[in-house]
Amino acid sequence: MKNKLNALKDEASLIIQKAATLQEMDEIRVKYLGKKGEFTEISKSMRDLSPEERPAFGQMVNDVKTVITTLIEEKTTEIKNKVKKEQLESETLDISLPGREVSTGGLHPITETMNFLKNIFVEMGFDVAEGPEVEFTSYNFDALNIPETHPSRDLQDTFYMSENVVLRTHTSPVQARYMEKHQPPFRMVCPGKVYRNDYDISHTPMFHQMEGLMVGPEVSFANLKAMLEQFVTRVFGETKVRFRPHFFPFTEPSAEMDVQCVICKGEGCRLCKHSGWLEIMGCGMVDPAVLEAVGYDPEEVSGFAFGMGIERITMLRYGIDDLRAFFENDVRFLKQFK
Repeated sequence: MKNKLNALKDEASLIIQKAATLQEMDEIRVKYLGKKGEFTEISKSMRDLSPEERPAFGQMVNDVKTVITTLIEEKTTEIKNKVKKEQLESETLDISLPGREVSTGGLHPITETMNFLKNIFVEMGFDVAEGPEVEFTSYNFDALNIPETHPSRDLQDTFYMSENVVLRTHTSPVQARYMEKHQPPFRMVCPGKVYRNDYDISHTPMFHQMEGLMVGPEVSFANLKAMLEQFVTRVFGETKVRFRPHFFPFTEPSAEMDVQCVICKGEGCRLCKHSGWLEIMGCGMVDPAVLEAVGYDPEEVSGFAFGMGIERITMLRYGIDDLRAFFENDVRFLKQFK
């Protein structure tokens, strides 16, 4: 048996010495050290030995196995080093070639526009407030003077989590929460995501809004117009604006604000539907019922509110005519805004 082990060691040493590839080394390892290899078969023959012979034979098997294992590892390392050296010698590096451009990301156009608008209002003295996206109906509707019969409360318009909890349909609930914790005078804006059960070429179930509120003594519609005209100038440059009468449950009087079309400069085009004007936001004086709901005295203070869609402003700033482009995540589209 001892002679057999020595012969096995000599045989393996010779084969290992002649091996030239990693594949050959893997085959040698399996042949001698694998589950069905030579040493496994030799170990099985120990059952034919007497108890006195087994320890010495087992030690001999382990010694030979260790020698072969070491030879395999050394030869494998040698082949790997040789392959690496040949690879390095075959490859060349032309340091005169221009370097590869490192592709970097950038802010999404909606995020960039939201930050841009927030900075404008901060410079105008507004605080920035945030609130929960999962909201109680008492804040989303009741505190804003929206009656139970209003169509915006219907299931086809609003995502209900339960009877009294919804995904907020606008950021106006943040205004109600802010007024509960602050006393006039103040100015605030509240940007964020909102949700409505609507999906078509010009609407998505999730979009972004920014709403603003100013409350204090003797705040008037003239203050509202002056503030928003200054805002529009910061966003679009010198341009014409107009206010059209409208209705919102939480403001009275209410209006929609239009700007002269940024594409055709008022002459009429497809973007403005040949009207020369583009709607950008709704606004109005805060309804006294809303002020009373948060504990303010409408005889002492008044206020104005406004709200705009961030996607709408972004489309006008960059001349984008398809809302879906913001959510398709096409890299060719997004990298234009780096």
